[in-house]
Amino acid sequence: MINRELIRIKVVQLTYAYYQNGNHNMSNAEKELLFSLSKAYELYNYLLLLMVAVTREMSHRVEILTTRAQREGTPEPSTRFVDNRFALQLMGNKQLMRYVEEKHLAWDDDVEFVRRICNMVEQSDIYAQYMQCKETDYETDRELWRKIYRSFIQDNEDLDALLEEKSLYWNDDKEVVDTFVLKTIKRFDPKNGRSQELLPEYNDVEDKEFASKLFRSTILNADTYQRYMTEASRNWDFSRLAYMDVVIMQIALAEMLTFANIPVSVTINEYVDLAKIYSTPKSGGYINGMLDAIARHLIRQGVLMKSMPERG
Repeated sequence: MINRELIRIKVVQLTYAYYQNGNHNMSNAEKELLFSLSKAYELYNYLLLLMVAVTREMSHRVEILTTRAQREGTPEPSTRFVDNRFALQLMGNKQLMRYVEEKHLAWDDDVEFVRRICNMVEQSDIYAQYMQCKETDYETDRELWRKIYRSFIQDNEDLDALLEEKSLYWNDDKEVVDTFVLKTIKRFDPKNGRSQELLPEYNDVEDKEFASKLFRSTILNADTYQRYMTEASRNWDFSRLAYMDVVIMQIALAEMLTFANIPVSVTINEYVDLAKIYSTPKSGGYINGMLDAIARHLIRQGVLMKSMPERG
C-alpha cells in the first residue's frame, strides 16, 4: 500500500522538518520517517474499520425496528443493507480483524460520528436506490459501498477534523489513503471469504528500502547536491527560491543519482507535483526548469548516467 508517491511525500515532509528542528540526528529522523509511513497504513485499516462500524450501527437500528414491529404487529424492516455481502465479508476479514486488535483500533469512542454517517446514508438517493434495486448480486453490494465511501467518507470535513485530533501523522495522508481504500473495495472477491487479502503495508522490500535510501542520500549528500545546483544554474536567480523549493530539488537530485532504474523525467514530474502542493504557486514551473537544467548538466559532466531527450 505504501507506494513511492506516499514515500516521496513523507521524505519531503521529514527532510524539511529535519532542517527546521535543529536537532540533526540522522538515526532518529530515519526512525521518524518509517514510523510516519507505518501510521499511513494504520489509517488505511482504520478507514476500512469505519465501514464495519457503520454496518454494525445500521444492524443495531434494524434490530430495534424489528423488535418494535414484532411488538406492534407491523411489517418488519428490510435487512438488505445489513445483509450486504461485501460489508459482511469485510466485517469477517481475518487480516483486518487481526490488525485492529493488535493496534487497539476501534470506533467505539466516536459512535456519534458513526451515527451521523449512518443518517447521511439513510437519507441519500444512493441508499434508496439500493434498497429498491432488483439486483441482489455481490457486485451490486460492493458497488454500494464504493458509492458510500466516495460520497460520505472520502470528502468529509468532520472526519478530517476527527482524524487530525487522533494523529498528526494523518493530516496529509487521507487523500492518498482514500485511493487505496477504494482500490481495496474493488479488489474484494466473494470466493476469498474471510481470507481476502488486503493491501500489504509495502508492495515489496525494495519500496521500504527506497524510503530509507532516499532520505539518507538526501541528508548525507546535501552539500554535494547544493553544489550541483549552483554549478548548473548560474543563470538562475536563487533568491527567487522558497526554502522548500531547495529541499524538494535536493531530494529530486538524491533520487536521480541514487536510483538508476528511475527515469529522469519521472523524477522531475513527481517533484514538480510536490512543489505545487508544498511550496509557492510558482514553484512547480520554476523547479521543472531548474531540475531539467541540472540533470542535463550532470549528464554532460558524466555524473548522472542516464539519458534525456533532446530539447525541442
